[in-house]
Order: sequence, then C-alpha cells, then structure tokens
Amino acid sequence: MTQEQKMQSREYRSMSLSPTETEKVVEGYATTFNEPYYLYSYTDEKGKEIVVREQVDRNAFKNADLSDVIMQYDHAGRVFARLSNGTLALEEDEHGLKVTANLGGTELGRSLYEEIRGGYTNKMSFGFTVAEDDIEPDGKDYLRTIKRIGKLYDVSAVSYPQNGFTEISARSRIDGVIESVEAERLRAEKERKELEERKEALRKRLAALKGENK
Repeated sequence: MTQEQKMQSREYRSMSLSPTETEKVVEGYATTFNEPYYLYSYTDEKGKEIVVREQVDRNAFKNADLSDVIMQYDHAGRVFARLSNGTLALEEDEHGLKVTANLGGTELGRSLYEEIRGGYTNKMSFGFTVAEDDIEPDGKDYLRTIKRIGKLYDVSAVSYPQNGFTEISARSRIDGVIESVEAERLRAEKERKELEERKEALRKRLAALKGENK
C-alpha cells in the first residue's frame, strides 16, 4: 500500500477549537455522538441531488485503538501534545469525545496557543479509520452511521479543514453501498410489479371463469 493509499484510508472530520481559562490549554470535541451532520452530496445519473449525512454511534470508540494519539498542525510535522506524556487527554461523555490539550510544553506549542487564543486558528480535524459502519436510506437521501472506530491517529489544529480527504475516503466506501441499496430497491420494485401483474392476470382468469359458469 502506498503512502497516498494509507492517507486516503484515513478519514478526517473538522471540529471547533478554543482556548480555556487554564493557561495554554485548548479543548474541543473530536466528534459528537448520534447527531447527524452533512458529509457530502452529489448528483445522480437522473440529475437528482443526493445528500449523504453521517453520525457517530455512542459506542464507536469502545474498542478503538487510542494507544498514543498525538496533536499536530495540519496532520503533519511537529507534535504539540500526545497521550503518552499526559499533555493530551481524551474523555467520552454523553455529548461526544472531548479533547483537551496542554500546549505549554514547547515554544511552538505556546505560539500555536496564542494563534488559537487570537482567533487565527479555530478549527481542528481528527484522523481515524473506520472498522464498521452502516449506510441506510434516509428519505430520499442516505445516512451513514460509524459504529466502530478502528484507530484514532491524531487531532490537529488546521488552517483549513481537510474536507477533500473526507470526501475521497467516504465516497470510496459509501458509493458502492448506495449502489447496492439502490439495486436492492430496484429488485424489490420489479418483484412487486411482477406480483401485481400475476394478481391482475389471476383476477382476469377468475372473472372469465365466472362468466363461463353463468
């Protein structure tokens, strides 16, 4: 597997980032639980816009690999905080997975904190892999539920949320499932029509028999 393929197998989601009253500490939520959000949309072959939304199951992180998550900038370069040395903390609550990072340990970290405090950087993205998900029709659109996170790699302050990676990895998984769901829907619709045709043919035969017996 090439490095590009490895990157595309990871998915990225953006979240807000803010300083706290505690010195050089920032916090936010990597994700919320059971709250659908817009993922992407596309136009199908009939010209109809299809919207795909996504939500993270409350138990998605239950068996996830959180062995040594790090905090970076734009998912690359220097490490500003990490789980293994206690400068990064992850905590699940009823709302979601909360991230708390102490950026006071390095000069670059303190500079990043000042950028966040000044509002120059106010978004985060987190990189992860999906171990299990479900995709179901949701009215005319679709809802993806991430049921199990495989590994959480990093949480990163970002200059611009990396929605491109999100769409690449999401579409590679979702499009095939949507095609399968649509094929199943068409098959069921065909069977329903065939059943209606057989019922109509039987009704006509019964009507003809009644006419012969008069």
